[in-house]
Amino acid sequence: MRKTILYIVFSTLMFSSMEIALKSAGQAFNPIQLNLIRFFIGGLVLLPIALRTNAKQKQHIHLRDWALFALTGFICVIVSMTLYQLAIVYDEASTVAVLFSCNPVFALLFSYLILHERLGRANLIAVIISILGLLVIVNPSHLTHPLGLVLAITSALTFGLYSIVSRYGSVSHHFSGIVMTAYTFLAGSAELLVLVLVTHIPVVANAMGQVSFLAAFKQIPVLQNVSMTYFWLLFFIGVMVTGGGFAFYFLAMERSDVSTASLVFFIKPGLAPILAAVILSEKITTATIVGIVIILIGSVITFMGNRVKARESVFLNRDDVNDEVADAKSAAVARQVYVKTGKTTIQH
Repeated sequence: MRKTILYIVFSTLMFSSMEIALKSAGQAFNPIQLNLIRFFIGGLVLLPIALRTNAKQKQHIHLRDWALFALTGFICVIVSMTLYQLAIVYDEASTVAVLFSCNPVFALLFSYLILHERLGRANLIAVIISILGLLVIVNPSHLTHPLGLVLAITSALTFGLYSIVSRYGSVSHHFSGIVMTAYTFLAGSAELLVLVLVTHIPVVANAMGQVSFLAAFKQIPVLQNVSMTYFWLLFFIGVMVTGGGFAFYFLAMERSDVSTASLVFFIKPGLAPILAAVILSEKITTATIVGIVIILIGSVITFMGNRVKARESVFLNRDDVNDEVADAKSAAVARQVYVKTGKTTIQH
């Protein structure tokens, strides 16, 4: 239990400091470049654990599996995390952290729409409360960073979609969460690298340069500023936050359960703004504080609902097992009676 707590604490600190680290690195690296670097490093950190898991479960990665990883990598790394990285550029790290922490709410909605999973009362209440918290933080009547807010919310929305697609793929292909995440990061990094290299083609670069909102994305660097000067910053972002954060999150999940490990994402909305205020001297407005409290309430309701659902699932499975045992015993007794009766008949 002590190790589980340490895993959760480490993951919480890493995930809560993610936006701060990325904001700090934004001055030295192109946002798309940084996205590429951190997920490639994160994938490499998770790969040995994924390979060990595959070996333990006697699984092999086939060509058709890479089609799944290409899809999840595209949704996660290229779409969601690119939007997330750009949101940090255009808005405050604390605001992006809180808004992105609402991705489980969107995951619930997608699970209802795509997987047709039942949306329980607790989850429905949590969705409504979290949306209210979002509205309080966004404050449509006084938008200060509209682009950053739109990017952050869209990033959380698409990450929620990625969570459901990843879960569906994990179940259908029988992969664990750590395997799905490791190969998703590597596949997404490879896809993003191809797109980055395309921006260096002269014809493409010239065409992008003529469009105002695309000009910033032409000739995206790959290794610029990747040097010993920024070694520790990249080490923290790639190894500690992206790789280590997810690794310890899944280790906590293996030692406990999903709902306990998910405490990481429920604590982050409260901890990330505090870290941003201390490290980056970002000001937290009253509306943001109120919104954070509302979202935390929604997170607590989600957490309690998941705990109840998990407990009910255990009881149902236990009842099913007991029924199967009872049926087996009844069948065994019936066979014994039949055999004895048969012998008696023969004797008569």
